[in-house]
Amino acid sequence: MLLPPTYGSHVTDSTEFTVLSVEIWDTGLVVNIQMASEGGPQPNIILQDHFGTQYRLKNSAILGSRNLQVFTPSVPPGTRSLTVRSADDTDRPVVTFAVPLMAVKDEPDVAAARRFPPEPELRRPA
Repeated sequence: MLLPPTYGSHVTDSTEFTVLSVEIWDTGLVVNIQMASEGGPQPNIILQDHFGTQYRLKNSAILGSRNLQVFTPSVPPGTRSLTVRSADDTDRPVVTFAVPLMAVKDEPDVAAARRFPPEPELRRPA
């Protein structure tokens, strides 16, 4: 999910950053952050969804003034929204956005396997 530049900005006395994008993968989430300056401290962020899923920081990389943070697990099926918060100001969300529909992997359908191209199966959030 690519965010407009005016969304995702967070400025406090202790930190300043902008969330540029959040990638949703089967294996986890990647948050792409623009820090205020190169060599600045890594933002300490918290991810939440409307189910209350506990997302854990698995890995992080700093590339100049960019910071990539990888969280696990991935969003559960039916997730409607995801909120990014800064640990220095947990009462105020940095950004909240809708999670797009995800393709559903079901048991293979023999008749569908013969069709080309395959038809995607989409599931609406609960």
